[in-house]
Amino acid sequence: MAETVVYVMAGGQGGRLRPLTDVRAKPSVPFGGIFRIIDFTLSNCLHSGLRRIYVLTQYKSYSLSNHLKTGWNMLSRRMDQFIDEPDNK
Repeated sequence: MAETVVYVMAGGQGGRLRPLTDVRAKPSVPFGGIFRIIDFTLSNCLHSGLRRIYVLTQYKSYSLSNHLKTGWNMLSRRMDQFIDEPDNK
């Protein structure tokens, strides 16, 4: 499991959650105060021993990117563990 790479597709528009998704992607909609919808998926990955996670974003990704950088930065890159967005090059 240590070499498994996870790709989480988190770029949904979320039309049924309007007006909450007018300014952000569905995975970054707040839930229960400080949490976001994506936190459930990322927490499940970490509890399952998966520590190499790419989050694929597309629709209004600024809020989600910001949340990932500030709230999910506890893994060690030196140990090849990460939660990150792949480079769009």
